[in-house]
Amino acid sequence: MSYQKPRILLNYKDLFLSLIPLVLIAVVFAGLASQCSFAANGPTQGAIPHFDIDAALAADAKTLQFPIRKPAVPADWTPNSGSRAAIAGAGGGAVSTVGYITHQGTYMQLTQTDASEEALARFVLGSRYASGTQQIGRQSWTVYAEPTEETAWIADLDGVRILIKGAGNEGAFKTLAEAVGAAQPLTR
Repeated sequence: MSYQKPRILLNYKDLFLSLIPLVLIAVVFAGLASQCSFAANGPTQGAIPHFDIDAALAADAKTLQFPIRKPAVPADWTPNSGSRAAIAGAGGGAVSTVGYITHQGTYMQLTQTDASEEALARFVLGSRYASGTQQIGRQSWTVYAEPTEETAWIADLDGVRILIKGAGNEGAFKTLAEAVGAAQPLTR
């Protein structure tokens, strides 16, 4: 016959001791499913997903009703993502987005749209407000920067709003801004 404490005498020690087997079971199942790993030296950079930016932007240029540019970024920048969306409501429009991993390992996003700047800022940035401007060549960029958020730049290039956003430093922003400004629209 086993002895059990009356329920009123159970405390946090009993709760903790009853959770230990459950945690061990969860760790064993996670290990068997290869859903966790341990690295004594900390995390390592994983493989960057392959993304065919040429095909994606060419398809966007043929499908969307505004000119799409493919910037000539540095050779050590790796395209890793892309998407197409729509901004609903007043000032909305179609959106083409591609992403790059810079040589420093930071993510930079390039968004092109026929939506208004206000609609684009709401769609991508939430409720942030412009905090200044940046002049890159002959193009003026509106800067959206907050200490706790990623910086974003927005410009109007021949009726198309361009948004650059990411974790890169100012050099990465300038590089992408110059490349977009120099790029000619893709043929339809």
